[in-house]
Amino acid sequence: MATWRISCQARSVLSAAAAGFRAGATRTRRASSALGDPLQHSASGSFTGVSRSPSENERLTEKERLRNDRLTTSLFTNSRDFSTAKHEERRKTCDVETMAESGADEDVFDEIKLRFLSFKKNKFLKEAQHYQTLAKIQSPKFMVIACADSRVCPSNIVGFEPGEALTVRNVANLVPPSEFGPSETSAALEFAVKSLKVKNILVIGHSNCAGIEALMSMNDTESRSYVDKWIINGKAAKLRAKSVAAHLDLDQQCKHCEKESINESLKNLFTYPWIEERVVKGELVLYGGYYDLVNCTFEKWTFYFEGRMPGEGRKFSIRDRSFWR
Repeated sequence: MATWRISCQARSVLSAAAAGFRAGATRTRRASSALGDPLQHSASGSFTGVSRSPSENERLTEKERLRNDRLTTSLFTNSRDFSTAKHEERRKTCDVETMAESGADEDVFDEIKLRFLSFKKNKFLKEAQHYQTLAKIQSPKFMVIACADSRVCPSNIVGFEPGEALTVRNVANLVPPSEFGPSETSAALEFAVKSLKVKNILVIGHSNCAGIEALMSMNDTESRSYVDKWIINGKAAKLRAKSVAAHLDLDQQCKHCEKESINESLKNLFTYPWIEERVVKGELVLYGGYYDLVNCTFEKWTFYFEGRMPGEGRKFSIRDRSFWR
């Protein structure tokens, strides 16, 4: 198995995380107030994946729990920069040894193989009829646009099962306007909406987003890398965050922009005529979601299209806000 070596005590970190979780709602409300965040928290609403109890074979052994405890500590690394040097510096600070660097005789795919075989035994074979049906056709109710960050997997966070959500992931969960031309995101949207006829689109952003910090730190005069050319799609969100949170430090500005960028992506969806048409007809509903990966909380809201106003363009509102903790 892969070896992960953490210099700090995993249990202490998890205890601190639990304490932070209990205080999370208070801190979030204070931050929202300071930032003028339009997403007010609400305890109402429900948006979880398929709820089920784990089978006997799926329950973790003590050894697996300890390994997961060690892996959990990696969530507290503040990786908000695409700089290889800075990432390496943080890696050394946390003293994390990855699979590729362990020097162990075991192949790095050994654990992945075991996970696959476990999936086949505990899921595929036990639900054979369901998976045979999925092999013939998919009919997802959701289209999900999420960040490419390795710590933010929609299937893990909200429990989507195979066949429930068509998912596309990119840096900073951005949706470019249709006039910017084709991209993997616009292609996935077209397939999901026009061919699969999904009923819901959910854009999920998250805390500690490296793409958003790169956007907030980027100067317009800099030479453009692939990342720069992509994240510029969130420039309008950056400008709003800089304006509203100008008196706050970069970390708080980024937190504000992380949420602004979700709504900017939702607004950009309306630049695709076949999306606006279906929303107006009531055939498609758009949602925003924000995952705090440190405190493990989730905010969800409905992005409502009010219509086109003469001389003002499209008008939107935020409804049905929920805060799950």
